[in-house]
Amino acid sequence: MEIKTAEFTLSSPRVSMCPKDTKPEYAFIGRSNVGKSSLINMLCRNKKLAKTSATPGKTLLINHFIINREWYLVDLPGYGFAKRSKSELQRLDQMIRGYLLEREQLVNVFVLVDIRLEPQAIDLEFMNWLGMSSIPFSIVFTKADKLTNGKVRQNVEAYKTKMLETWEEMPPCFVTSAEKHEGRDEVLGYIEQINKSLIDG
Repeated sequence: MEIKTAEFTLSSPRVSMCPKDTKPEYAFIGRSNVGKSSLINMLCRNKKLAKTSATPGKTLLINHFIINREWYLVDLPGYGFAKRSKSELQRLDQMIRGYLLEREQLVNVFVLVDIRLEPQAIDLEFMNWLGMSSIPFSIVFTKADKLTNGKVRQNVEAYKTKMLETWEEMPPCFVTSAEKHEGRDEVLGYIEQINKSLIDG
C-alpha cells in the first residue's frame, strides 16, 4: 500500500463524538512508553503526524487520521499510564473501552508491545479482554532495532509460547522498528488486505 495522504481529522473525548463516517478504522494502542507515535509517523512517512513526546502518556483523546481518504488510523491513549490521578485513569479507561466496544467502523486493533521486554501482565490482560470481547486484534512488536535479529526471534517465540498457554492460536504478529522503517510494508499490506476483503465481502 502506498500512502499518498495522511491528515489529522479529529480528537474526541468520547466515542459518540468520533467522525460520523462509515470508513474502516484501525486503532493503535499500547502501554504509554511503547513508541506508538513514532510507529504511526513511520507508517505514514510523516514525522509530525502523531505528536511524539519525551513524556509517555501524552495522548489523552481518541485521535482520527484519514489515510488516502479511504480509511482511518486511530491513535488511542496508552494504558498503564504514567502519573495520573485515579479519576483520570478511570475516565481514560472508560473512553478506550467505550471506543473499542461501541465503534462499529473498527475492524482491527493493533496492540503495540515492546519486543525488549518479557511478556507483561498488563499487555496479556488487555489482549485477553479484547479476545473475550470478540474484538479482532494483531500484535505489533516495536523497537526491534534495539536487539540483534537472533534476540528478536527469541523474544517473539517466548511471547508466542506464553500466549499459547491460554490462546488456541496466535493473532497476526508484526515485528517493527520506527528507527529503521522495518515492518512498514507488512502492517500496511495487512490493512490493505482487510480493506479489500471488506469491499469484496
